[in-house]
Amino acid sequence: MGYMNSQYRTVEPALIEHRQSYRHQVHIQRAAIREHGRTAKAGELIDLSIYGCRVASRTRFAEGSRLWLRFEGSSPIPATAIWCQNGHIGCRFDDKLDSGLFRRLTLISE
Repeated sequence: MGYMNSQYRTVEPALIEHRQSYRHQVHIQRAAIREHGRTAKAGELIDLSIYGCRVASRTRFAEGSRLWLRFEGSSPIPATAIWCQNGHIGCRFDDKLDSGLFRRLTLISE
């Protein structure tokens, strides 16, 4: 029973990444986000993978909301809000992001 009185301190469990693909850090200020039938709101693309992204926005969206995202030079991209915290929205795209658009967005530097 020596382990119960161990001299070592306890640590929090490590965070486990559940995403299907690595998220690339980007900083694109010209992004728009809207719910179906609503007016688009300004957003800022923070990170991106071919399956989803994180967008900063002053507008709150409920988890599970159906969204349309538009980035520099893209047509509207359908997505679902997976989480919304502290002015950020985690989105999962309905379909895998076009590889040409992905390359363009991850190569842009502002």
